[in-house]
Formats: sequence, C-alpha cells, structure tokens
Amino acid sequence: MTTPVPFDSPARLLVVDDEEHLRAMLTMAMEFLGFEVTGAATGREALHAVARGRPDLVLLDINLPDLDGFDICRTLRTRGHTMPVLFLTARGDVDDRVRGLDLGGDDFVTKPFELKEIAARVRALLRRAAERPAERHTLQAGAVRLDVHTHEVWAAGEPVGLTTTEFALLRYLMENPGRVLSRAQIQERVWNHRADGSGIVDTYVYYLRRKLGDAGVPLIRTVRGAGYLLCSD
Repeated sequence: MTTPVPFDSPARLLVVDDEEHLRAMLTMAMEFLGFEVTGAATGREALHAVARGRPDLVLLDINLPDLDGFDICRTLRTRGHTMPVLFLTARGDVDDRVRGLDLGGDDFVTKPFELKEIAARVRALLRRAAERPAERHTLQAGAVRLDVHTHEVWAAGEPVGLTTTEFALLRYLMENPGRVLSRAQIQERVWNHRADGSGIVDTYVYYLRRKLGDAGVPLIRTVRGAGYLLCSD
C-alpha cells in the first residue's frame, strides 16, 4: 500500500459512488493517506454534502442512480464551486472525456483502477488547486486578455466565448509565451494524462484559432515536429 503522507491540515475529499464496496475501499485508502473523507451514494447526496461542507476535491462516479456525474459537475460549476473534480468511470470513450472536461471536470480514471494511481492524481490536482491563489488575475498576449478568476477572454476588446477546456488550453499557452510546448506537455497539463494519439490537442488548438481568428488575432503558431507556440507580440 502507498505510504501515507503527513498533512498539516488534512485535505477534505468527497467520494461519490453508488457501489458501497468501492466507496468504502476508496474511503479507507484515502483516510490511510491522511485525508478527511466523506462519502455519498447518489448525486443528490453529493450536492447536499458539498453544500454542508465544501470539500477540497471530489472523486465522482459518472454512473449514479439519480443524477449522473456530468450533471453533478455542471451543477457544481454553475454554483461557483471550483474544487477539482476527478471522474471515476467504467467508460473510456474520448467523447466522454471531452464532455466531462468541457463541463469543468479536471481528470478521469477508468475502472478498474489502482489505488496508487488515484492517490497520485488526487495529490496532483490538489497541488494545482493550491497554486491558484498566487497566480495573476489576468494574462495578456498581444490583443488577447484572459481573466483567471472570472474565466473571461477578450480579443481586440471583444469578448470571446470559450469552453472550459478551450480556456484551460489558452491559459496554459498564455502562461508560457514564446515557449514551444509539445503535444505531450499540453495534454499532460490540460487533460492530466499523457498523449495517446487521439489528436485531441490539435482539435482544440483548431477550435481556439477559429474563435480567436474570428477577432482577427493570429496567436498560436505550429512549430513543425515540436508542438505549439504562443506569439505574445
């Protein structure tokens, strides 16, 4: 079993899964690692649990008896909750991943999974969440401005509507102006898993170019054989 890590202030996890055995196993494993864990068997229980005491991270099964995980994630984001959401799913379709990420999810783990993988992904998401308060509120690249807190983007002074995943990709590029980022680096950062040849990075770069290009702002350059680069001038 993975060695527990000491925490000065234990992070609070909410485990949402209707399989009692799996929920109990995850709860026991995460508590062993030093987390405070609350469980929920349905979507409505999960939403009530978040309302009672906001968790630092949600482990969320997609297939639930009432609301599915996508509906729950959408509701959390609509209500202004920004804690990381790690989806647990028996389905590994790319379309499901894209949908979950677009709704504001942060990562996916496909069942059956190893507990050490869950633990590693939980730690990674919590580290990223802990870094957010120190970040700048706005990023600027040429005529494009991005607000980290409100998730608003403007190009040449005009608002640009982006999905959650498009916003995350643009933000990563804008945090690294003038630096060539490989597809593997982008997929690891934005989608939290290594490149799998699905072409998802190229697809979302195309979406961004189309939306930002409509405002007359060429911003993202392809570096052949290497990846993508954001032009800040």
